[in-house]
Formats: sequence, structure tokens, C-alpha cells
Amino acid sequence: MEWIFLGTGAGVPSQERNVSSCALRFTESGGNIWLFDCGEGTQHRILASPVRLSRVDRIFITHLHGDHIFGLPGVLGSRSFQGATTPLTLYGPKGLAEFIEVSLQTSGTHLRYPLTITEVGEGKVFDCKGVTVTVGKLAHGLPSYGYRIEEPDAPGELLVQKLQQEGVPSGPHFGKLKRGEDVLLPDGRHLRSVDYLGPIKRGRHVAYLGDTRPVERGVELAKGVDCLIHEGSFADGCEDHAHRYFHSTSRQAAEIAKRAGAKRLILNHISSRYSASEIEELKAQACEVFPHVDIAADHSVFSIEGEMG
Repeated sequence: MEWIFLGTGAGVPSQERNVSSCALRFTESGGNIWLFDCGEGTQHRILASPVRLSRVDRIFITHLHGDHIFGLPGVLGSRSFQGATTPLTLYGPKGLAEFIEVSLQTSGTHLRYPLTITEVGEGKVFDCKGVTVTVGKLAHGLPSYGYRIEEPDAPGELLVQKLQQEGVPSGPHFGKLKRGEDVLLPDGRHLRSVDYLGPIKRGRHVAYLGDTRPVERGVELAKGVDCLIHEGSFADGCEDHAHRYFHSTSRQAAEIAKRAGAKRLILNHISSRYSASEIEELKAQACEVFPHVDIAADHSVFSIEGEMG
């Protein structure tokens, strides 16, 4: 699993940072890709990234501000023009369906693939082929949501040496035990899978939060995650400004990560007011609260290993 950042700026693009978009690639399960937000210019950033639109099968929108959705019509059209025919599902706040329908109809864009639009709300839980996505409402000028993504736990390793020591011959029953199935051998022995499997491997848990003030719901969504992506739009001294415009400072994001017991924090949605040297100060301020901090840049890639890596 890896996060690929396509746009990490706040509000408007700059020479260094495009507006919001991020891809989550499931590297171990065929490389399918989920997009989170799709600001203007996202498809241009995709051209210079490992992301392939044909592999994108889900897009999650946090809220309907332009810097998070104005790239969607172009991405949907390009995915079709490039020949993709596999289904695509969009998730986002109420109003997303109308925005997409009007954009495609007005521009005469015909999609060659089935498109499903699912509008989300607080507490919604989706089963996406075994991966659970939980939705939580945050605090922003428009309804803005965070997404918690949880992989299922995986069975532990098969204790082959123990089986051999007990004189169990290899065969198809090894696969059954690995899948958690009990086995009856021809000699009458009954093998319980639980006795021949190592510790369960916890699936990776990550959280991607939309634009928001610091709120308790963010802590809940990020509880114990392997990686939290949280906006850190502003530096210390801008708390009042951040609050007025429904945003967070990097230190406030670190406080959310600490309270949640997250293992890692990636700061995102950085204001264009900050130069490269000032970006490092944003990180330093966050690190005073929470030690495991990175700041995303456009085209940066972060692997999330967890216990399954």
C-alpha cells in the first residue's frame, strides 16, 4: 500500500504545489488505485506519476470546494478516452452527483464505462471488496468528510515445521489449514487450523481527512492508524486565521495524531504563502508535539507497510 501525492496545496495552485489530490495504490492486490479528491489539473499531475487511470476504480471526494473537485470532469473523460471500460465508483457529499451529471451533459462527454455515484454522510460504512471505509463529518465551511480505510486482518503464517514434526504429510490440506479450515486426515486425526497458524497479521489502517478545524471526529477516525493524512495549512501564530477559514495549523494536526495514537502523520494541504525553507518550520512545529511527521510534496510517495509488509 502506498500514498502517491498529486496535489498538496491549499486553495489555489502554485509553481510548487497543485491543488488537492492523492492516490492510494494497493500494491499487493493487483495495483488497483483509489483517488482522494480531484482538484483542477489532477490529470496533468497523473501524467508524471505512477498512477494509471485505467487502474482507478474508486474516487473519494472530501468536500465540494473547487480545489477538491474541479479536476473531476477531466479525469472522468480522460479515463474513457484512454479506453477504460471497467466500472468506477465516486463517493462524496450531497451535490456531487448533480455536479458530475451537469458537467458531463453540458460538455457532451460520453463515458464508455459504468459510473456509480454514492453520496456519503456521517457514520456511513462501505465494504469495498473486503476493505472497510468509514466516513466521518469534520468541521469546514462546506460539509467536509474524513475517510478511515481498514484492510481486513490476514491469517498468520502456516506452521509447516510443526506439521512436519507431527508427521503430517504435505498436501491440499496445508492450503485448507492456511485458509482457517479444520482438516480431517485419512488416518483419523482432526487438525484445528488455529493450532497450526501463527499470530494474525493486522491489516493496515489509514485515515485521510478533508479540510477541517481540529475536531474530535478527526481523532476518532484516526484512532490507532498506521498513517494519518491531515491538513496542516498554516504555521504557529495563525491559529485565529485557520479557525476563521475552517482549517488547521501543522501543530494542531500533530495534536490530533498524538491523541489518536497514530503511528505516522503526513501533513498535506499547505498554504502557498510558505516558501521551501518555511515548510521545514511547519514540520518542526508539528514534531514538537508528535515525532513521526512528514510533509507531502507533489509527486512524493509514502509506503505504508504495517504488519503485512
